[in-house]
Amino acid sequence: MKVEYLFYLLVFPGLLFTGVVGLLVGWVDRKVSARFQYRVGPPLFQNFNDFFKLLGKETMIVKQSVHWLFIAAPLVAFAALVLLSTMIGSALFYQQNIGGGLIVVMYLLMVSSVMIILGGSSTGNVYSSIGAAREIKLLLADELVFIFVCLIPIIKSGYQIDLVQIAGIQESGGAFIRATSGIIGFILGILCIQAKMTLPPFHIPEAETELVEGPLMEYSGPPLAFWKLNHFMMWVVYPFLLVLLYLGGFKSEGLGILWFVLKYLAIVVVMIIIKNTNPRIRIDTALHFFWKILTPLGIIALILSVLGA
Repeated sequence: MKVEYLFYLLVFPGLLFTGVVGLLVGWVDRKVSARFQYRVGPPLFQNFNDFFKLLGKETMIVKQSVHWLFIAAPLVAFAALVLLSTMIGSALFYQQNIGGGLIVVMYLLMVSSVMIILGGSSTGNVYSSIGAAREIKLLLADELVFIFVCLIPIIKSGYQIDLVQIAGIQESGGAFIRATSGIIGFILGILCIQAKMTLPPFHIPEAETELVEGPLMEYSGPPLAFWKLNHFMMWVVYPFLLVLLYLGGFKSEGLGILWFVLKYLAIVVVMIIIKNTNPRIRIDTALHFFWKILTPLGIIALILSVLGA
């Protein structure tokens, strides 16, 4: 293994970078959400304090739970997100394809949801099981639409699955969001990310007022810390992927760095606004929304992308 690959994995754009930026963007989310609710919000390093405090707490394991699965679930999800951040970040910042193309990314993106399902189901708690069941239904609802979101750039790039090639084609020919199919795909992508991160209005599995955190109800100590860190890391992984697929990726020349940061922050702000302006919906409403509204839109976008629109 090349030494620089370890740097990519452990420092930038992998573990350290994604973890730190995710915790900071999570603070932005909490701060902006507080402003929406006429509150002050937490101090800058509150997420870091919470994470390290949880690492020092005792892990309580339910007697009836499947112990090894209960502990392994957050760690496997964490490993998948580190790999994802390395793959997507390397394609963005270094123009290097590490670990596979977009198909591998699509598979790894499902790992977090699957691990939440397995972790919640392993606890033996009825509320956790209900939350895990809701997570399954939400995954079935949004996954097909998200596949369409990933297929549109593949088609528009001449059926390339290499992340570097997809970003390179946009650099020479313009960002895919300039096309009608790209606009539709980008909007569908933001809605799918909202569901995959279980942000309002799709925070159905956790549903604090109903299920008391749902699949994560029985977690405490370091396992809960990693679940929280996983969620914050998603604030980096998913928007980075959308920037790569639809907004032209990253350019280091001139104002390229500033332009990339602005594109990233624009996606984050839109997600925060959606989160704070929509109430939680029922699981059947979510299924109806994704299957009967967004799926036809995704099919239309696919047809338009094949036609070059």
